[in-house]
Amino acid sequence: MGRLSGKIAIITGAAQGMGEAHAKAFVDHGAKVILTDLNVEAGQKLADSLGDAAIFVKQDVSKKADWDEVLAKGEAAFGPVNVLVNNAGVLGKIAATLDFAEEDYRFVTDINQIGVFLGMQAVLPSMIASGGGSIVNISSVAGMVAIYGAPNLAYVGTKFAVRGMTKQIAVEYGKQNVRCNSIHPGYIRTPMMAAATDEEGGDALSMIPLNRLADPIEVSNLAIFLACDESSFITGMEHVIDGGMTAL
Repeated sequence: MGRLSGKIAIITGAAQGMGEAHAKAFVDHGAKVILTDLNVEAGQKLADSLGDAAIFVKQDVSKKADWDEVLAKGEAAFGPVNVLVNNAGVLGKIAATLDFAEEDYRFVTDINQIGVFLGMQAVLPSMIASGGGSIVNISSVAGMVAIYGAPNLAYVGTKFAVRGMTKQIAVEYGKQNVRCNSIHPGYIRTPMMAAATDEEGGDALSMIPLNRLADPIEVSNLAIFLACDESSFITGMEHVIDGGMTAL
């Protein structure tokens, strides 16, 4: 049996990058997965490649109606959802706070923070009714420390918010056997990171003691651990995976 056998998982932002890696790894370990993204072509192609263990649902994570549809279609296909990986996120505009427009800030907040809130709110009834579950919120090292040299108040604010929201859910719903943890990746080799630096990490390598970017599967392995029963007494915690960045 796989480490995730019997788990029904929603993974948002699954069409590329870390979300794609999470989807493949979760299926490899025995989970049934509901993949969501706004990129229909890439998301459906990924779901098709994963066979009967996966379905794809187009979703804007900032819309409650979309979450309702994801839950309905996911449960119709596989049964009650007991794992949520809130992976969808955007970097947004890199600019000094005085140069940030309100609409730029709200764009990032709607996806990175409101999307996480709506996701947790959507899955909690299903998890509680079925005896528990695990929520894994993908935050960032920018949810642990401020960004120096590439200012982005919206991104930092939302990633700190995810860290706090994670703890609140863990405290509120622990008695219902719902666990909630956050993952805080550093520089990961994804399309988002390549756009912000380059394929090799550029100047970012000087801030990473391990002197390399992480492969997305390294984050997926941590998400699998937090989703499976091996981590059954771990909740409300931030799990940093950054090659030693925040140790400096």
